[in-house]
Amino acid sequence: MSVVWTPNLSVGIKHIDDQHKVWFEKANGLFEAGKERRAKEYIETMLDFLDEYTKQHFRDEEAYMEKISYPEIDAQKRAHASFIKDLAKLKSDYNKSGGNILVILNANKMVINWLSEHIKTMDKKIGDYAKTL
Repeated sequence: MSVVWTPNLSVGIKHIDDQHKVWFEKANGLFEAGKERRAKEYIETMLDFLDEYTKQHFRDEEAYMEKISYPEIDAQKRAHASFIKDLAKLKSDYNKSGGNILVILNANKMVINWLSEHIKTMDKKIGDYAKTL
C-alpha cells in the first residue's frame, strides 16, 4: 500500500500542506524500501529522518496554532505526542527485531491511517478556523 498525499488532504495552509506532502513522500520511501528489502542501514536512516521530520512538523504546526490562538490546540498536542510515542515504538520494534522488514511493512497501514485520519479529522479544522480570521 503506497502512501500518497492527495488534494482532499489539503488543510488550506500552504506551509502545513507542503510539510504533509514531504511527510507522505518520505513515508512512502520508507515503505518502498521495506518492500524492496533494501539495506537495514537505509531503513534506519529513513526512520530517523521521519522521526525528526515529524517532530519538526508538529513543532511548526503547534507554533502556527498558538499564533492564531487555535481553540483545539491541546487536543492536537495530545494527538501529536501520541504519534511520536507510536513512532518511537516502531523504531524500537524494528531495532529489537534485528531489522525485520516485516515490522516496517506491518506498520504501513497504521502510519497511513493515523496520518490520513489526523489530517482529515483534526488538521483540516485548523485551516477552517484560519479562514475565519
